[in-house]
Amino acid sequence: MADKLAPYRGKRSAARTPEPVPAAGPLPRGHDDTFVIQEHHARALHWDFRLERGGVLVSWAVPKGLPLNPEDNRLAVHTEDHPLAYASFAGHIPAGEYGGGEVAIWDRGTYDLEKWTDDEVKVVLHGHRVEGRYVLIHTRGTQWLMHRMDPAPADRSALPELVRPMLATLGELPPPARDDRYGYELKWDGVRAVVYAEGGRVRALSRNDLDVTAAYPELRAFGEALGSTSAVFDGELVAFDRSGRISFGALQPRMHVQDAARVRRLAAQTPVTYVIFDLLHLDGRDTASLPYRQRRELLEGLGLSGAHWDTPPYTEGGGTRLLTTSREQGLEGVVAKLLDSVYEPGRQSRAWIKVKNLRTQEVVIVGWRPGRGGRADTIGSLLLGIPDAGGLRYAGSVGTGFTRQMLDDLRQRLSKLERRTTPLTGALPARDVKDTHWVTPKLVGEVRFTEWTRDGRLRHPAWRGLRPDKAPADVVPET
Repeated sequence: MADKLAPYRGKRSAARTPEPVPAAGPLPRGHDDTFVIQEHHARALHWDFRLERGGVLVSWAVPKGLPLNPEDNRLAVHTEDHPLAYASFAGHIPAGEYGGGEVAIWDRGTYDLEKWTDDEVKVVLHGHRVEGRYVLIHTRGTQWLMHRMDPAPADRSALPELVRPMLATLGELPPPARDDRYGYELKWDGVRAVVYAEGGRVRALSRNDLDVTAAYPELRAFGEALGSTSAVFDGELVAFDRSGRISFGALQPRMHVQDAARVRRLAAQTPVTYVIFDLLHLDGRDTASLPYRQRRELLEGLGLSGAHWDTPPYTEGGGTRLLTTSREQGLEGVVAKLLDSVYEPGRQSRAWIKVKNLRTQEVVIVGWRPGRGGRADTIGSLLLGIPDAGGLRYAGSVGTGFTRQMLDDLRQRLSKLERRTTPLTGALPARDVKDTHWVTPKLVGEVRFTEWTRDGRLRHPAWRGLRPDKAPADVVPET
């Protein structure tokens, strides 16, 4: 009679791994009704699904975990049979050993068998976390397809494909009499990202729905740390300068890169942190409709803090103190959020008020003028526009705040957008028209400034960087 566990023993040494490694011999007999699902943080996170049959645990590795609704089929890779004792194994498999990494029991229970052939296994699972009918269908080689046959539980919903971020309205701190109705968070000087996590993998979308996952490989470890948690998070990707302060300028080189090798190099030089401040979906349940205070309680209960992700605290009331702290630390400001407000996807709402220490403005680049002296070979200033009455009105020019790298990048991008005529409406100052290279208004940037002039120009603007997460239509005057 064939030794079913020979392949298993051939990959392991009892002297080097804490896993059960039984000697060759007769197999124990059970009731052929036990199942176990183990979360396995090996080289790649996956879930091991095991069914007791004929004295062994017949096993499949499921990279994204068991599907919880019938629309979501999952790959399952058939692996070697495991001993029955493995049903209670949890622990650390040493590095260098087969399957090295952490193993935890995700769920276990009993199953009812409906069908078992070489090409199809159909069972009903009775676990603590999983309950329902599943079928495994052999497709080719070691690959199988895992499908849930029952409808998804009534209180569960699939992870949404798209949740657009809720936007805050620029304003002042709420009056003291209303202070205790608000929660206050620090305002982070980075780029907005909604992160979708499922099956240990994550997908990050920018504010304008661009998939930026590949640009931030640090998020891969965040997905693995979440394990089986299925969730949608709202937050900000930030970078730090050499002094350890959050810096929008430090983030700039990370925002435009597509080449995989350069992404890895920049990630090593300037790593990012995902600052999480909201929870929109959790383990099959919509949370966007819950009050802000309750969403924050659920978010903080997840304990999300790691090398490249964090959940900073918020305060209930105390807006003046937090704004003072943000100013002392050189941060952008605070956001006041009504404690009983729901999340309004894609809407700019008065329920969230952003209070800034610095005045910043998003702008559309409409042209550029050549530089002089040390910048004679590149851009001297950018001409800026603001959407107004269906067109673009002139908002002034900016010639400071650039690094050489920024100028080289802008020159390359703008050379592909040149046009003969101005995209602006209305009259322009003659001095600003001279020698101007007009461009198609596709690029959005951000400037720091002191105030608006009476004729609608930015006074003393300084360049902060491009905003690839914004479209020209998103730009509004910050008043």
